[in-house]
Amino acid sequence: MTKQHSDLAFRRETLTGTLAEPTYAGALSFMRRHYSRDVDAAALAVIGVPFDLGTTNRPGARLGPRAIRAASATMAWDRTWGWDFDPLDELAVIDYGDCLFDHGTPQAIPEQIEAEIGAVLAADCATLALGGDHFVSYPVLKAYAKRFGPLALVHFDAHSDAWRDDAGKLDHGSMFWYAADEGLIVPEQSVQIGIRTHNDETHGFNIFSADDVDEQGAAAIAREARGIVADKPCYVTFDIDCLDPAFAPGTGTPVVGGLSSATARRILRGLTGIDVKGMDVVEVAPAYDHAEITALAAASIAMDLVALFAAARR
Repeated sequence: MTKQHSDLAFRRETLTGTLAEPTYAGALSFMRRHYSRDVDAAALAVIGVPFDLGTTNRPGARLGPRAIRAASATMAWDRTWGWDFDPLDELAVIDYGDCLFDHGTPQAIPEQIEAEIGAVLAADCATLALGGDHFVSYPVLKAYAKRFGPLALVHFDAHSDAWRDDAGKLDHGSMFWYAADEGLIVPEQSVQIGIRTHNDETHGFNIFSADDVDEQGAAAIAREARGIVADKPCYVTFDIDCLDPAFAPGTGTPVVGGLSSATARRILRGLTGIDVKGMDVVEVAPAYDHAEITALAAASIAMDLVALFAAARR
């Protein structure tokens, strides 16, 4: 152990590579990546979006980015399980810190998030956003659609988040209806996985319920999803409540009967080959968590997303 192997969030000498640092000590960044806003030097920026004013049940997801970063410290010594390569060896990944906005002017926040994500994308650097409630995906998607055009959406969730509503509301249950209505995403080439609440309108999305996953298995669901997305540029969003509350109790709107952490991760690995442009993990509310179960699941899934992004560039 050397001095260079402590406080890697600040002392790291390279943006690539996996180094062991005591899991119980040191400055906490996502996977011990270097804190930096030099996006010109990075391929991927991990950015927290600590917003939860769109939540409809239990608040607290604004503290999700902090919890995910802390949980990731227990994983940062090893490469991500289940992949045959270490994405952190191949990608220059930074922890950008958190998106800054004024909570006292809530209606202005979406534009502030969109502008910050857009500035990162303008430097040819992708983002992994850590929420925050699921509404944050909407301004992020607006920035991505401006750069890449309409995207396929790969959406893991207990809820469709596509309930028809009044435009302009800060609501984590309607933003994918907004996104489809505004042409940010293409529902016919998008998939929703793990759904187990009712919405009488599909809006053209391809829906795989939690029961479908249970009956067909992870490999079959991933294969069908890959076929639907095809070669369309896509955005992957993972609401942690896609997981059963047994695996993710720390979230605002838990729904029983969900996926296990292992099943969700197998589906993500099975999506290898899709053209991932950006991704997020949202809805971790640590006040309701136990022994960091939810935060650890979110950090693990976030690393699967990093690997999926890296695999698309190999």
